[in-house]
Amino acid sequence: MTGNPPAPPARKGDDAAEEAAPEASILRLIVEYLRPHRRPLLLAIAFQIVQTLASLYVPTLNADLINNGVASGDTSYVLRHGGFMLAVTVVQLTAAALGVYFGARAAMGLGRDLRADLFSQVQRFSAAEMERFGAPSLITRSTNDVTQIVTMLTMALMLFLTAPIIAIGGLAMALTLDVPMTGVLLASIPVISVAIYFIVVSMVPASRVMQRCIDGINKVMREHITGIRVIRAFVRDDHEQHRFAEANAELTDASLRVGRVQAFFGATAMVFGNLTSIAVVWIGAGRIADGTMQIGDLIAFLTYAVLILGSVMMSMGVFMMAPRAKVAAGRIREVLDTEPTIADPADAVRDLPGPGNLDLEGVTFRYAGAEEAVLRGVDLVARPGQTTAVIGSTGAGKTTLLNLVPRLFDVDAGTIRVDGVDVRDMDRALIARTIGLVPQRAYLFSGTIASNLRYGNPDADDDALWRALTTAQAADFVRAMPDGLDTVIGQGGSTVSGGQRQRLAIARTLVANPRVYLFDDSFSALDTATDAALRAALAVDIADAAQVIVAQRVSTIRDADRIVVLEAGRVVGTGTHEELLESNPVYAEIVNSQLTLQEAL
Repeated sequence: MTGNPPAPPARKGDDAAEEAAPEASILRLIVEYLRPHRRPLLLAIAFQIVQTLASLYVPTLNADLINNGVASGDTSYVLRHGGFMLAVTVVQLTAAALGVYFGARAAMGLGRDLRADLFSQVQRFSAAEMERFGAPSLITRSTNDVTQIVTMLTMALMLFLTAPIIAIGGLAMALTLDVPMTGVLLASIPVISVAIYFIVVSMVPASRVMQRCIDGINKVMREHITGIRVIRAFVRDDHEQHRFAEANAELTDASLRVGRVQAFFGATAMVFGNLTSIAVVWIGAGRIADGTMQIGDLIAFLTYAVLILGSVMMSMGVFMMAPRAKVAAGRIREVLDTEPTIADPADAVRDLPGPGNLDLEGVTFRYAGAEEAVLRGVDLVARPGQTTAVIGSTGAGKTTLLNLVPRLFDVDAGTIRVDGVDVRDMDRALIARTIGLVPQRAYLFSGTIASNLRYGNPDADDDALWRALTTAQAADFVRAMPDGLDTVIGQGGSTVSGGQRQRLAIARTLVANPRVYLFDDSFSALDTATDAALRAALAVDIADAAQVIVAQRVSTIRDADRIVVLEAGRVVGTGTHEELLESNPVYAEIVNSQLTLQEAL
């Protein structure tokens, strides 16, 4: 027998996933995802270098213009050299614009690829991984965290390339003008660098908390939006407002902590930068007074000082963003590096010619992190042309049992076979073609009714859709809709009733035409008459398929060929309705709680 081992115990929830997130190297992640975008990246670097060199040349031209043209009143010199200076400025601006454009293309391409890989990875996740990370956290990682990296990369491409050139080139040009004043510049840079270091060290843990708070507020918002009807029904608006206020306050406090760090060290660096400028002006004024420096040289030196300090200060802005981007990279890398607990084996079976015999033998399953197994040694068979029903009290493990068949989870012990082949040896596409699950909570996607029905069979024609709708007792209300099959329904099926949503979900599975049908309490929202009509239609339309029905109502499963009674994760009885009514006290108790004696008999 092949297959993947069960997932190791893990704490449930977004916080657990967040605390486990490694602080991955953002540089390694960026390099990996920038490789396909080398051309715009190299163009961005080239244009940034041109822009930087031009910006370093302009102050020298300006000093020459002032010293030899403006000071002496030589208009022709001013016009001649001024025109050249204007041309250099145009080159600088053009190169800067092109550098930003190509840098943005590279950064946005990285963001696009990163989001695509995250989406593809989540598509591979089993229910265990989805439970581990949680939907709100995965959404945040795919959107907000990617944005953090793209924003930092965009800033870095504009500044990290230019800052070293400006700092080194600016200092070299400043040295040619005045050595002592250049020493003042050199003295201020270590102070600003220390401020940058403390920003990075202080903001990494604060940023991690902030990202977790963003996950938290997303979780509250998602639950509020999806559960708005329940909230209204129980008049729990004040309670939800309090939950949101708490999550919002936590995010605000975390943001303020990050902001305080940025403000304090940013202000410190700014003060030293301004003090440096004042010192340069003061020393330069003395040099002009004693005739050892011309005014044009002082203006050029001040410009270089502003360029150097500005590049350092702007780099500090990138360093301020780096901690959040580092945390984001760790959270993204955690998702990308997570190996799904359920994956296709290398030699997966991709074709199954059998009729659809389903066998469960000794199935045992425990959720990750749980102390007790949900299912213990469960045996079940379903044969083509027959209906096998599963009934039991709440929490008996009925839904879990059905979720194991299409391999949403892997069993811890025992086997699940279709036509003699273990589902763990089957290709997932084959499982989807062979096994059709109608989940307990029917979910419809935003789009037309037709697009939802074709979800498992994109090539199905309209006749196939109407046949499925007729069997599912949904044709009448779909025909009554203004646009019929082209009627648009809201996300989750919010624009149709619960019973209509269940019938559309059943029709969707019928369109897919699998060999084994799993109905997980899929008739619970239907009235008794519709339930009976639907089951009668199913008996004709999918007469050759194997059916497994989980239900709470005895009336839904009493005519099944085989009824399996689950209690606390164990099979406590198997037989027909009449056999179990006579021999199984658990089943008899369920029947007696729902039916009169005459109905039961």
